[in-house]
Amino acid sequence: MTDVVSLPALDLERYLGPWFEIARLPMRWEDDKATCVTAHYTMNDDGTVRVDNRCYDEDGKPVQSIGRAKPVEGEPAQLRVSFMPELLRWMPFTEGDYWVLKIDENYKHALVGTPDHKNLWLLARTSTIDPEIEREFLDHATAQGFDLAPLIRPRQDGRSVSSDELEES
Repeated sequence: MTDVVSLPALDLERYLGPWFEIARLPMRWEDDKATCVTAHYTMNDDGTVRVDNRCYDEDGKPVQSIGRAKPVEGEPAQLRVSFMPELLRWMPFTEGDYWVLKIDENYKHALVGTPDHKNLWLLARTSTIDPEIEREFLDHATAQGFDLAPLIRPRQDGRSVSSDELEES
């Protein structure tokens, strides 16, 4: 199987901010029928990244998952991410890989995956992307050995779950 290769460089400051999930491989902890899936990355004071994932579940209920990502020393495009509660993050095997595999020069589209080929995300700063750009990024995933047959393209309509919606639910 082809090795997964992260980018040799990543400007984490430029990577921060909101992203829409355009496509992903299925994951046991994410509803296959989730819609308006977003991720928002912000820098914490300790140099880690706050990961704020939001979506609407199959029933239209707003859902949020907060995690923390730590950059891997010497590998600027590799992060270790945990969504476990803060008190449990010290335990082994509570972190997962998050490798940026491809990004455009304007940091508007990104391909993220894991070295075991099990997780893959195509992200964009907007809720839709040009089909040619999507094909370019997905071709890159295929070249790195990802099986795209089960790819999920969540419905995106430009909305993102608001903090008010989360408080009301």
